Amino acid sequence: MPAEPVAPPAVTDDDPGGRTARRLVALVAIAAVLPVLYWPGRVHNFFDLKIYMRAMDWWAAGHPLYDYVQPDRVQGALYFTYPPFAALLLRPFALLPLGVTVAIFTVLTLLGVVLTTWWLVRPVLDRHDLHRGFPLVVAVLLVLAVESTRETLTFGQINMLLVVLILADLLFAVPGGRRWAGLGVGLATAVKLFPGIFILYLLATRRWRAALVASATAALATLLAAAVAPADSWRFWTHELWATDRVGRTDYTGNQSLFGLLSRLTVPEKPAQVPWLLLVLAVTGYGLWRAARAARAGDALAGLTLTGLVGGLVSPITWTHHLYWFIPAVVLLVDAALDSGRDTPAGARRRRWLLTLAVGTTFVIIYGVVTFEDWGITPVRTDDPGEFVARNAYVLLSLLLLVVLPTRRPTRAPGTPGNMHQLDRTRD
Repeated sequence: MPAEPVAPPAVTDDDPGGRTARRLVALVAIAAVLPVLYWPGRVHNFFDLKIYMRAMDWWAAGHPLYDYVQPDRVQGALYFTYPPFAALLLRPFALLPLGVTVAIFTVLTLLGVVLTTWWLVRPVLDRHDLHRGFPLVVAVLLVLAVESTRETLTFGQINMLLVVLILADLLFAVPGGRRWAGLGVGLATAVKLFPGIFILYLLATRRWRAALVASATAALATLLAAAVAPADSWRFWTHELWATDRVGRTDYTGNQSLFGLLSRLTVPEKPAQVPWLLLVLAVTGYGLWRAARAARAGDALAGLTLTGLVGGLVSPITWTHHLYWFIPAVVLLVDAALDSGRDTPAGARRRRWLLTLAVGTTFVIIYGVVTFEDWGITPVRTDDPGEFVARNAYVLLSLLLLVVLPTRRPTRAPGTPGNMHQLDRTRD
C-alpha cells in the first residue's frame, strides 16, 4: 500500500519582530529625506497658484484675462496661459482667503498622490501575492519625493488633479467599456491642453466612442467658457494659444521637451521649425504606435504611460511638474522585473537590467533637473556633454523609455481595471 504523501512544512516567519523593525527603519529613512527635498530654499511658496489668483482678481475687476502680466526674475514676464474653461473653474477660489485656497489645493494634491499610487501599485502587489501595507506606504513616500510631485505641490499646480481624471478614464472606464469613457480625458483637455495627447491615443487604439466622448466633452466645456467670456475665449484660441513666449523662456532648463532641448543647443537663436516638426512627427508616430500595440495587448498602463511620455516630448513647453509619467513607468519596470525568471541566465540578465533601469529612473526623477542645480537666469548655450545630459535628463530618459518600456499581455480575458492582473511579460 503506497505511503500517504507528506505535506511540505508550512513556511513561517521566524523573525516577525525583526522584519517589522527593518520596515520601520526603512520608512523612517525614506520619510527623513522628504524634509531635505522640501527645504524652504528649494520650494516655491505656491508661486503659480498666487499668479492664478491674482489673474482672477484682475479679471473680476473687468480687465481682459490675458492682459494680466507679472514680472519674473527668471522668465522675464509671466501671464495667465490656461484656456478660459480653466479660468471659470479657478475664479471661485479667488473669493476665498489665499491661505484657504492653498490648503484646498495642497490637500487635493496629496489625496491625488495617495489615490493614483494605490491604483498603480495595488494590482502589482496582488498579482505577486505581496502584502499591501508596507509597499504602498513606501510607494507613496517615493512619489512625494519625486521632483514633479514636489514642483506640483509647492508651485500650487493642478497637475495631479488632471492625472486623477486621466488615470480613472484610461485604467478603468475605457478598458471596462463604460458609456462615459473619455469624459475624464475630455475634461482634463479643456482645463489644460497637454492631456489632448490622450485623445490621439484613443484614436490610435480605435476606441472610437471614447475618443468621441473626450472630444465632445472638451468642445462643450470650451463652448461653455466661450458663452461666459466670448472676448477672452476668442483671443485665447486665435492668438494666445500660439504665443509660446507667454509661458516662459523655451531654453530654460525646466522646459524638458524636445523643443527645450533644441533651444538650449541653439540660443540665442530659436530652433529651426521644420527639423523640430519632423522630430515631433517621428516621436509621435513611433510613441503612439507602441502605445497602441500595448493597449491591443491588454496593457492599458503601458499604453497610457507611453502616451504621457510622448506628450511631454512633443509639447513646446513641458515643465518638470508636467512629467508625472515617469512614475507609472517605474511601476511597469519593477513589475516586469518581478516577473522575469531567475532560473535562466537570460531571465536573470533581464531582471537585473529592468531593476537597474527602475532604480536609475527613480534616482533621476527624485534628484531632478532644477531642484539642486542653479542654472542661472542668462540663456547659455549647452556645449559641454556632461552639462547637456544634466540639463536634458528628462528628455533623454523619456526617449529611452519610449523604446525599452515593457509591454504586458493578459493571460485571461480583459475586463479588470487596467488589465493589471495575470499578465505575462513580453517586449514589442
